[in-house]
Amino acid sequence: MRKKLRNWLAAFLVAVVLLPLGGCALPGLAGAGNNNVRIASQNTTEQQIMAYMIAGMIGHYTNLHTSIINNLGSGNVSFNALKNNNADISSIRFNGTDLTTILNEKFERDPAKVNTTVTREFEKRYQMTYFKSYGFADTYAWMVKQSYAKKHHLKTVSDLQKLAPNMTVGIDQIWQNRQGDGYPAFQKMYGYSFGKVLPMQTGLLYDALAADKMDAILGYSTDGRVGSYHLQLLQDDKNFFPPYDASPVATDAILKQHPELKGVLNRLVGKISLKTMQHLNYQVDDQLEEPQTVATNFLKQHHYFEGGK
Repeated sequence: MRKKLRNWLAAFLVAVVLLPLGGCALPGLAGAGNNNVRIASQNTTEQQIMAYMIAGMIGHYTNLHTSIINNLGSGNVSFNALKNNNADISSIRFNGTDLTTILNEKFERDPAKVNTTVTREFEKRYQMTYFKSYGFADTYAWMVKQSYAKKHHLKTVSDLQKLAPNMTVGIDQIWQNRQGDGYPAFQKMYGYSFGKVLPMQTGLLYDALAADKMDAILGYSTDGRVGSYHLQLLQDDKNFFPPYDASPVATDAILKQHPELKGVLNRLVGKISLKTMQHLNYQVDDQLEEPQTVATNFLKQHHYFEGGK
C-alpha cells in the first residue's frame, strides 16, 4: 500500500511540474521544448519581477509557453544556465558585472565602452544576445535620510567631504576591500575618508540608517527600501561607480528558433526607469505583494507596451 501511495504521489508531482503554467517552475525542472521558453531568475526581488514581466510579455504577444527557473543564487549560476542550455533567457544581467566576472575584462567606468565590449563578447564567445537596457541600473549609491540631507545641504557625494571625518557610515561586507570600485579607490578619487566605517549585511543597512545609528549608508540604487524609508540618493558626481545597466540576455539558439522573441524583448527596452524599479521593488518588499502580481499589474497598466519597437 505504501509503495502504491509513493508511486501515485510521484506521478502526481511530475504531472504538476510539467503543466504548461506560463509561470514559476522549480529550479532545474524546467524542461526544454519546442514551445517552451525558460527564463532564468536570480533570488532578488527585481530579478523575479522582470522574469514575470518577460513571461507576461511573451504570453501576451506569442503562443509560446514560459517557465521560470527561480531563485538562482548568483550571476554566474544564471549565466551557466544559459550556457549549458538549461535556460533560454536571463531576466536581468548587469553589464558592468559581466565585464569583469564573466568576461574577465579590465575594470572600466566608461558606459559606452562597457556596453560595446559586453555586447560584442557575449555574442562572439557564447552566442548570446545582450539586449539594450531596460532603462535602469542597479549600482552602489550613497544615501542619507532626507532630514539629514536637508540639514546639511547634501546633493552629491562630494558634499559629504566636509562632514566625513565625523560620520559613521554602513557598507556591505564586500565593498570595503573590493578592487576597482571599493573603499580604497573611493578615498583616492573623492579625496576623503569617513570617521567610522561599519561593514554589515546589506539587509541591516537600511534599518540602521532609519534608526539613526548611521549617518549614511552605501546601498543599492533600485532598492525598494529607498522609498519606504524616504531616503535620498546622493549623486555620484565624479562617476566613481561603473555602469551596471540592467538588460535581458537571450541565447541565439532560442532567438533563431522563435524570432518573434526579439521583438517582444525589445518592447521592454528603455521602459523601466530607476524610480519605476524602486517602486516595483517597494511593492514586493514593503507592501508584500507577489512579484508576479506586481509584474502583471504593471504590464496591464502600460497596455503591454503596445507602442514598443
